[in-house]
Amino acid sequence: MGKVIAMAGKGGTGKTTLSALIIRYLKRKGRGPILAVDADPNANLAEALGLNGCKSLGAAREEFFESKMNLPAGMSKETYLEMKLHEVLAESEGVDLLVMGRPEGPGCYCYANNILRRHIDLLSKNYPFVVMDNEAGMEHLSRRTTQGVDHLLFLSDYSIKGIRTVGKIQTLIGDLNLSVKEKHLVVDRTPAELSPHFLEEIEKQGVRLLGTIPQDRFIFEHDLKGESLLLLPEDSSAVRAVAGMMEKIIQ
Repeated sequence: MGKVIAMAGKGGTGKTTLSALIIRYLKRKGRGPILAVDADPNANLAEALGLNGCKSLGAAREEFFESKMNLPAGMSKETYLEMKLHEVLAESEGVDLLVMGRPEGPGCYCYANNILRRHIDLLSKNYPFVVMDNEAGMEHLSRRTTQGVDHLLFLSDYSIKGIRTVGKIQTLIGDLNLSVKEKHLVVDRTPAELSPHFLEEIEKQGVRLLGTIPQDRFIFEHDLKGESLLLLPEDSSAVRAVAGMMEKIIQ
């Protein structure tokens, strides 16, 4: 299996943007193909990558749940689910996207989820890198959906509260004994110089600062136009910041 890079942090900190910028960096460096996984029920990664109209795995799982007693003749449940997984995989040049979609509805999804999880693991082995955009908060960690992560990037806004949230997430990782090899802090939309009080809080929470991302007008303009962040120019300050961070952790 390739390296897994996952995002964690509270809502509104820019996890989807960071995911897209990491994917842009890997693609430009010829490190693909890349599997992008949007594990946020409020899925936005497809739009950030210019891959609109994607079907979600959650929707496919609901279809299976509703029709599992009327499967095509001669097809097992596992084969049907595997077929559904490949149907929802959005393929593009250098980047494939899997949208996880909404959480389970009423009923028991254990059988379907176990099969899908196994096939996602098998699918991931075909990619040198997997980039996962997770949901806000810590729910994905408590459900162990980030098990087996090479680099977990804690994304915070420029606030003491944001850094304290990162500290709580890091504590939860230890409590759950999750397999996370490296943990890094990224602070989004920062001023040119971080305040001493902010740096003190980072040290107090025991997290390692990988880098910061400044305000970037190009991201704002691309968002207004609905354009893919993969098309951001090289002179984008956010692009340069993320490239610098990736060069520190990607060999």
